[in-house]
Amino acid sequence: MNQDKWITVDPRTNKLVLRFRVRGFPKQFYLNTRLKDNKTNRGIANTRKEIIQRDIALGRFDSTLESYEFGKYKTAMIPCQKISLVELWNKFLDFKSQFLEQSTLESDYKNITNFITGLSTQSFDDATIIRDLLLNKYSYHTAHKMLAAFSRCCQWGIDSGLIEANPFEKIQLPKPKRRSHEDEVKAYTLEQRDLIIADFESHSKFSHYSSLIKFLFWTGCRPGEVFALTWEDVNSDCTRISITKAYASRVHALKGTKNNKRRVFPCQQGSKLQTLLLEIRPNTPKPSGLIFKSKSGARMNLAILEKCWRGNNHQGHVIKGLVRELADQGIVPYLKIYSTRHTFATWAIASGASPEKVAYWIGDNVQTVLMYYCHPDVTKTECPDF
Repeated sequence: MNQDKWITVDPRTNKLVLRFRVRGFPKQFYLNTRLKDNKTNRGIANTRKEIIQRDIALGRFDSTLESYEFGKYKTAMIPCQKISLVELWNKFLDFKSQFLEQSTLESDYKNITNFITGLSTQSFDDATIIRDLLLNKYSYHTAHKMLAAFSRCCQWGIDSGLIEANPFEKIQLPKPKRRSHEDEVKAYTLEQRDLIIADFESHSKFSHYSSLIKFLFWTGCRPGEVFALTWEDVNSDCTRISITKAYASRVHALKGTKNNKRRVFPCQQGSKLQTLLLEIRPNTPKPSGLIFKSKSGARMNLAILEKCWRGNNHQGHVIKGLVRELADQGIVPYLKIYSTRHTFATWAIASGASPEKVAYWIGDNVQTVLMYYCHPDVTKTECPDF
């Protein structure tokens, strides 16, 4: 189903209509709203669209469309039935899968699914037992997050006519205390950044990845966006980089950027970033050729990057990443790989770039930039080569 094209205007009547397809049915469905095209009526049409989507996900779609006719609709509730927590959760995920990227489902819900599947009880009467099991198995923060997800699932179940009550609503854990703003947002100094880069360049194991580390520090791109970059995304003199997609390492697939914002990152003539791209670009680059690859020539992913940065534990043998080594020696603090993004944004603003420009360069919104990065009241037309 193409959600973006559900609501259209019939050119003959100038009224809103719903057009959509449902898997298993060869024809396109058409539902006349009999409503004029305005903001209020689009909201009404969108509500009806969500009802139809819910019924499709629950396997009770009325292909005659009689239940959904405007002016006649009554909620098509089914009798509440005995259903287990895992059954309700799976139905909830089926519904969510219509709107969320597969990578988001994997990252946000897979752990919860595994926990629910392994429960010794699937009864809603045992909600407090399930809460205690969460607290015993996970950190307080994770338990709070998962219990809140159970409550959202149950509320959806009530709205969908599958259950009558939400047993998790009244046993929610108090919200965990947020870490201080100082702890949440950390960036390297320029000296520390350059030291990390220099060590990558000379490292016996990880020098192959020094170009990638430089690119991350000098652009503030998300790692997944960098993994997806090909030479057709860079113009001929390497002064413009089009960032339109990302690689989701968990599901091994390309997708849109995190917020589906396409952007063009500008490089100054003679800047470090332009020089880097000119140096690593092949003489005759293949448009679809990846800019950054692993040592084996495969696409980069988070596992490889984390191994270089932090290290890993393979069959009891600890391999330290470069930044972890430096941190253990007291040379730099240990910050996660995402600190490359914080470092770029922080120093871009400190160098005089406006929050609006920095938000565009890193594919974020101004509110986030203002919240997390200090900035002077200075603007510049180009990205500074800091």
